[in-house]
Amino acid sequence: MIRKHTFGTPFPTDAVVLSLPAEENPLPYFILTRENGQVSLTLRLHPEEKLYGLGEAVRGMNKRGFLYRSWNSDVFNHTESTESLYASHNLLVFFSPEHLFGIYLDDPGQVTWDLGYTRMDTAVITSENGDLDLYLLEEDSLPALARSFRRLTGRSYLPPRWAFGYIQSRWGYASEAEVRRVAREHRQRGIPLDGICLDIDYMEDFKNFTWRKDGFPDLKLFSTEMKQDHIRLIPIIDAAIRTEEGYAPYDSGKAGGFFCRREDGSDFEAAVWPGFCCFPDFLREDARRWFGDLYRPLLEAGIEGFWNDMNEPALFYTERGVREAFRRADELRSGRVDYEAMWDMNHVFNSIANNPEDYRSFFHEADGRKIRHDRVHNLYGAFMTRAAADSFRRFRPSGRVLLFSRSSFIGAHRNGGIWQGDNFSWWSHLKMALQMLPGLNLCGFLYSGCDLGGFGCNVTEDLLERFLQLGVFTPLMRNHSALHTRDQEIYRFSIWETMRDTVRVRYALLPFLYSEFMKAALTDGMYFRPLAFDYPEDPRAVSTEDQLLLGESCMIAPVLEQNASGRYVYLPEDMLMIRFRSPEDYDTVPLEKGDHRIRLSLGEFPLFVRKNRAVLLCSGGECSESLDDTSFTALALANSPVVCTLYRDDGQDPSPVLTEHLIRLSLDPPAGGGILRQHVSCPAG
Repeated sequence: MIRKHTFGTPFPTDAVVLSLPAEENPLPYFILTRENGQVSLTLRLHPEEKLYGLGEAVRGMNKRGFLYRSWNSDVFNHTESTESLYASHNLLVFFSPEHLFGIYLDDPGQVTWDLGYTRMDTAVITSENGDLDLYLLEEDSLPALARSFRRLTGRSYLPPRWAFGYIQSRWGYASEAEVRRVAREHRQRGIPLDGICLDIDYMEDFKNFTWRKDGFPDLKLFSTEMKQDHIRLIPIIDAAIRTEEGYAPYDSGKAGGFFCRREDGSDFEAAVWPGFCCFPDFLREDARRWFGDLYRPLLEAGIEGFWNDMNEPALFYTERGVREAFRRADELRSGRVDYEAMWDMNHVFNSIANNPEDYRSFFHEADGRKIRHDRVHNLYGAFMTRAAADSFRRFRPSGRVLLFSRSSFIGAHRNGGIWQGDNFSWWSHLKMALQMLPGLNLCGFLYSGCDLGGFGCNVTEDLLERFLQLGVFTPLMRNHSALHTRDQEIYRFSIWETMRDTVRVRYALLPFLYSEFMKAALTDGMYFRPLAFDYPEDPRAVSTEDQLLLGESCMIAPVLEQNASGRYVYLPEDMLMIRFRSPEDYDTVPLEKGDHRIRLSLGEFPLFVRKNRAVLLCSGGECSESLDDTSFTALALANSPVVCTLYRDDGQDPSPVLTEHLIRLSLDPPAGGGILRQHVSCPAG
């Protein structure tokens, strides 16, 4: 059951697709307070209360015990003390012996989630705007709550099947020659590859919708040649438009009045990569259409995938901010220089970028009204995603285009995927990536993954290999790194053959993983979920924070620690462990319910299969289009007949019907029960 409660005058966010009347009855569970225009909800937490959700946020799957803020932020160097990341996903599920319910705050402004931070036994949720629709979801199970929320907010985005292949990316690929070398090294060494991302270096002076003629003289021809080798180019698109007369996107945006403005009516300007820029007013339908049309030449050049970035929006500096920083510096310089002045000086200059005062200084136009940006800040990236997705539906109505974004809000899950932002080459960020996945899935973002290996810092060989082992199972499997960091392509490392074989396992599993993803998306389910969702009565499962259920059949438990030769794993039921080294080299070990110490040397990683369910392995290949999805090896631990369903489509249908693409496979258990290893053929077509 879903109930709606309205406070103040909410801004229409496009997050919710289900029309519901507002309740007149009081909101249950919470104590409601209103003060200084804010709305706060207070709830005493049960000692065993678990809190799931908030999508992209730091710390564990259970969000209890910290303070979070919904405020989309460009936070390159984030740690577990960071309160806001690149996205805001205002869904929180309360799970305890006393109750099971979820709340969604449809509020595009700042929301504070004090979840046992000030007081361990109390949650206080505060909307600073005070204008919001609050949705209360009550169901009899955690999976039912997830499906209820998807009914409220709409079906998840479906990427093309090739987007489940391995993608190589780096900030710094500035020419066809560099990209060709990356492709050649992968192909010659047998490292599977389906896509190469182009960061801002492909652009002319970092300007959106341009490309360097010296580096990419004929983008259409280059794209065609790469696709002949089954590799897609995936360019970045940033949110801001450089302020430069004669630059077509600026001229057309200026002529149409499509940019955000200051209170005096002048265009708001701030510096990003190209220098001073204007910012499209994505809250306006006509501005979204104008911006979406700018993708068309790239689509016509054969581009089939994009990643949208810098769309919180990131602001490097404004003239106001720089002037204020130097004014404060002059004040500090004229006084006594001591440690407090030094710290103040650091703060002054570090706060130039993404300054709250700048976000309060420009406006959007919505239905003839001026809306100050900070009151709708968290919508900006989501509506950029909507602008792009709407254009793809106009220009490529019969196919799917890959689209993933850095910034997002609920509702954007219908139009694209996301990656988890600019992480670092830290073991803590590997663990954070795993723990973030179920919250994103709960909020509808199924197509997701992290920057494998870490974006910032210099990765070590063992850390990249362990990142890749997690990436085998994430829908978005992208290796991405920053300029001036260690080259991070697999072939750069002495253990490249081990890394290659890890990626090859992804391709052997790809038809199966794609099937599990599509079944979850088309039934409003979750591809990843905490163990508590399937084993709510098992205290050990409920408290497990470093393992995930995957699809209908599997559980993953990657190694997350440096120098580890294995790890402890808890099995909530009897399972089959597949310990992979390559698609051809793996162990199958039956394990009973309980705790186990699993040996996992650097090149080994496990997949656990639930009893009487199966995993399907194909023969693999160098790209997704070369895979044989008619012949599989089925692996299971079975003492009764195993029935599994394989979803298979052309990977392009934008509106597939689940039942039209399911293949039912029936497998007989071994005599007396045990490990099943059986060849399975599926009809072609």
